[in-house]
Amino acid sequence: MTPSELSAYFFVQMALIIGTCRLVGYAVRRWLGQPQVVGEMMAGVLLGPSLFGFFLPDLQAALFPPETKNVLFVCAQLGVGLYMFLVGLGFRSDHFRAQIGSAAAVSFTGMAVPFIVAILLAPMLQDVPGLFASDVNQFQATLFLGACIAITAFPMLARIIHERGLTDTKLGSLTLSAGAIDDAAAWTVLAIVLASFGDGPGVAIKAIVGGASFAAFMLIFGRRLLAPLGRITERNGKVTHSMLAAVLVLFMLAAFAMDYIGIHAVLGGFLLGICMPRGKLSNELQRQLEPIIMVLLIPMFFTYSGLNTQLTVVNNAELLAIAMGILAASILAKGVACYVAARITGQDNSTAMAIGALMNARGMMELIIINIGLQRGIIGPALFSMLVIMAIVTTFMASPLFDLVYGRKHRSPPVTDDAAPVP
Repeated sequence: MTPSELSAYFFVQMALIIGTCRLVGYAVRRWLGQPQVVGEMMAGVLLGPSLFGFFLPDLQAALFPPETKNVLFVCAQLGVGLYMFLVGLGFRSDHFRAQIGSAAAVSFTGMAVPFIVAILLAPMLQDVPGLFASDVNQFQATLFLGACIAITAFPMLARIIHERGLTDTKLGSLTLSAGAIDDAAAWTVLAIVLASFGDGPGVAIKAIVGGASFAAFMLIFGRRLLAPLGRITERNGKVTHSMLAAVLVLFMLAAFAMDYIGIHAVLGGFLLGICMPRGKLSNELQRQLEPIIMVLLIPMFFTYSGLNTQLTVVNNAELLAIAMGILAASILAKGVACYVAARITGQDNSTAMAIGALMNARGMMELIIINIGLQRGIIGPALFSMLVIMAIVTTFMASPLFDLVYGRKHRSPPVTDDAAPVP
């Protein structure tokens, strides 16, 4: 396919992707009370072989030929990397100090139980051909599956809490702290899996040592080195084009560093976002970057995920039972564990149930992890599709379940703006 043909396909695909994501997002927001991003997750699956390709296979193949997937992939990586940069910008370290004891207990339990479940499930799943790659050992399979079950949709969790005005409450600070700890631990586990899944010990050492060194450097020196950017922005009263360009250059370098050592670009974006100066700089970066990321780039990520989701491969009783088993085990392992930990640390019943409901959502964080797993050849299309189902169902149920268990007085009015990754 020539560059001009790729260009023509790209524009047609983007028109379809953006239009579909906005329409489905509006529908679930208007009639189901869900955030826009939930509908966009569903839209990505609808555009893939599971629905569009099932009913109109020739048209779907004509609109999304294999040669164009690489273009979508690169744009999707840019979008999800910048998305994680925004998540890092919204990360508040003061949440750790507010409820550190209870948050640590909820987070540890919410990680430990899913990994126990993964220890039980991974050997059985490895016996089913096509779920894990043949060269993935039991240790790698267990760690990867555990990270998938344990991950929390921290951005969506933050949005629900923000929408209901609970950010500065005991529930808000506890849940945000536990969610942040959870995701940091899950990404650490994923980094270990990716480091070990390479061409020999040299690749693993490079990834582990390089990733740890980069993270340590950013967390120890990053804020100090980036502080002048904040002072310049405060002095100018705005983020100039030159300042935006400088931040984007830093993002690209951070993403490149993580990709180069064999982990993933999203970790570079997230670490950079954490270390950026707070105040006008972070607020303006969110304001300027968020619309293009959420409207243009993230739909490409959802669509690329959807093109790799083939629900039709879950086509027999055994695979369907496995998919339902993973879904049920994931919900019970995460939700019940967080609920019990919250109760043990002194939370009342409704607060503990609300924490369990919110921590159970996987959202985009799950899709990012499983896309990395598919890209690196850790899992096959069938397990990928099962985990997509788990991500969508647990995300879809989070908001209504939270409203149900925590009371109608905390229910927010219908959402009228787009779902933001961070408050």
